[in-house]
Formats: sequence, C-alpha cells, structure tokens
Amino acid sequence: MNSNVARTALVGVLSVVIAVLLIALGFLARVVVEGDPEVVREVIEVTPTAVAADADTRDDDTPATISDIDPTLLEEIVNILEDEFVEPDRIDRQLLYEGAINGLFQALGDPHSVYIDPQTFAVSRDDFSGAFEGIGATVSRQDNYVVIVRPLPNTPAERAGLRAGDVILAVDGEDAEGWSVEKAVLRIRGRRGTPVDLTVRHTDGTEETVTIVRDNILVASVDNAPPGGVLRDSAGDEATDIGYIRIRNFTARTPDELSEMIEQLEGSGTVGAIIIDVRSNPGGLLTETAETADLFLDGGTILVSVDRSGTEQVYQADGRMVTDLPIAIIQDEFSASGSEVLAAAIQENGRGIVVGATSFGKGTVNQARALSNGGAVYVSIARWLTPDRNIIEGRGVIPDIEVTLTADDIEADRDLAVYRAIEALRAMLSSPAQGS
Repeated sequence: MNSNVARTALVGVLSVVIAVLLIALGFLARVVVEGDPEVVREVIEVTPTAVAADADTRDDDTPATISDIDPTLLEEIVNILEDEFVEPDRIDRQLLYEGAINGLFQALGDPHSVYIDPQTFAVSRDDFSGAFEGIGATVSRQDNYVVIVRPLPNTPAERAGLRAGDVILAVDGEDAEGWSVEKAVLRIRGRRGTPVDLTVRHTDGTEETVTIVRDNILVASVDNAPPGGVLRDSAGDEATDIGYIRIRNFTARTPDELSEMIEQLEGSGTVGAIIIDVRSNPGGLLTETAETADLFLDGGTILVSVDRSGTEQVYQADGRMVTDLPIAIIQDEFSASGSEVLAAAIQENGRGIVVGATSFGKGTVNQARALSNGGAVYVSIARWLTPDRNIIEGRGVIPDIEVTLTADDIEADRDLAVYRAIEALRAMLSSPAQGS
C-alpha cells in the first residue's frame, strides 16, 4: 500500500477512534496522544490551560504586522458574515469558530496537534484507564441512527438482551434520530448503578424499551484470539508450539493484562516462542507502553524522548522481564506510535524480530491541554527516538522480514505475516545458538 495513502487512511481512522471506540459507550480509545488525532495520543496528561497575554509594546506609528493582529478580529469577521453573506443559513458561529481553530493547527503543518471539541473530549478523556462507566456496547452511526455493533461480553448491555444491529430509537424517551455517536454516548453512559431506558428496533423489525443499569465496564486491551480463532502455520496445521497475543492499544491496564497472559502461555508448557500482534494498534499511553516493552527486556534503552529545548529523557528497562522466550512482533502500516515504540525496543535491543510492513511513522509525544469550553488541544511536546536513536516520525519501523500481501492472498484469507513469524520463530527454536 502506498505510504501516503496509508498515512491518510490512518489519520482518518484516528480521527474517529474516539467515536468508534466509544465502543463501549463510554470508553475506549484514547490512543495516547499517540496515534494521531490522538485522538490518538501517546502520553495523556490533562492539565488546565494557562492563558497568557503579552503586553503590546508597539509604537502607535509602527505598521501592523501579522503578529499584531487583534484577537477580536475573528469576531469582527464573523459579524460581517452574519450581516452580509449571501447565504445566511450557512452561517453557524460555532462551526465558523471551530473552523478557525482547526485552521490554526493546519497552519502548524503537524497532523498530531489538533483541537478536540467538548463533546468528543468529554466522551474520550477517561478511555485510557481501560475502564468506564456505562452499559458496555460498541456503537456506530448508520442511516441517521446510532446502531449497536455488538454488546461486550458479560456487560449490562448483553444481559439486557441488546443485539448486534439494534437501532437506538430513543434514550430515556427522547427521540435519537440524527444523533451523532458522541451525543448518544454522552446520553447513554453515566454513573454506575444508575438506569437508562433505551428504545431499540431489532433486526426483525420489532421494537422494545429496555431499562439497563449502568456498571463499571472493563475493556481488555490484550487478547489471545488469533485471526480465524486458531493459530495456524502455512501448511494449515495448528501451531501449538507458538503463543499468540494481540495488543489492540496501550491503556493503564495493558502491562498487567499482558503479564498475566504471558504467564498463562508459559504455564501451558507447550509454548516455546510468542507472537505479539500490534497490527492496526494506534498507540496509547506512553508510560504504559514503556512498561509493556520492559516486560520483554532485561536491560537496555526502550526509547529516548527529546523536547523542544533538546532535553532528553531516556527510558531504560529496569529488569521487569517476565519471559525470555523468543519474540516476533507483527506490525502493519497502521501500527503507530506506542506500537512502534514496542517494536523498535524489541528489534534494536536484539530481543526479537519484526515481521510485516513498515509501520506508520508517528514519533511524536503529545499532551492534552483542557480548555475553558470543555474541549481540549493535543499539542506535540516532544519527539521520540528508538534505542539506536533512529527517527520514527515519517519513517516508521522497518521490519526484519517484510511481508507484502497479494490480491490472491487476501482472497484466500492467507495471513502471510503470521506464517512468516511462525517460520522465523521455529527457526530460532531449532538453532543451537538461539539464546534469548
């Protein structure tokens, strides 16, 4: 896939991550100021915004420059448009102001610094905790309504009988036609123990109103379900000698979830190596990403963060390693930020190999700054480098074993990256000098 096309696609995906990973009517994807609109994010530290105004020291007879533009000029322009624009119905002050704000960030030329409107930020700000208070259902927008994509297992939504394809017609008696995903999530989520009435239309056309009591919903960022449900090699045989773990994004719970899953794999007694799949992983919390890499390293550098003044912060492995089994990271062109931190740390410390396509190339650390209107801005505050001080921004992590899918592979549902990873790991296991 062309890298520019991939980048454009990922930016789009990351832009709606919060909406989709609202997935859970309340949680999910705070990608660490890390993926991209980071809404996608890599580090998330929400702190109040400090507003400062510089004194105007310009002499009265000094010609005005661009930097001297009065901030009230924007309001002046909007007032003129309201009074004189030929199509008055198109004048929406809120949209115009947000457009101007977005223009500020576009002028920076940094796709990772963005403005997040209040509704979206309210829904997403707690997502990286790996838990939220709500009903537990993945939702999306379809035909002017918000639709249940699937209820999460063992959640109030599942117990209430919600099913994939259910159309949300009303929330607490209020017509939900035309609602955005964000608005629906804000209305449906709420404090644990409180009820919400959902009127839904099932796929068979029947309608009903169900009362669901909200609860604390845990959303795992890690799972061990390989594509197709069973890990198989290129011959089609089940690969019981290889463990498989998928990291979907990096939340506050990822290191503990991953450590527990590795312990289970090693406890089986049959697994001699592990595949870590970070395909389409847009990132997550920076500290937790470093802690995740630390689980595989007995020493060495994980990453280097360099701020605007050139000051470096070096993240070192501190001996938390929980396994010395051979590791293969599988990535694709949509693996970004935190997933790139992990892949580079494993690769450049000689701890394992990287298989797949060159990753997205998001090497920027972002910080969320809350705004007075309830929204936020994500600001790029540092660049990060790999252990060998390679730049990731715009470059990505280059795999040790490159995998390119053909149309026939896709048609036949062949997962070549998994096949190559299994082959490489088995070669390591059969080598007398395998080591860790």
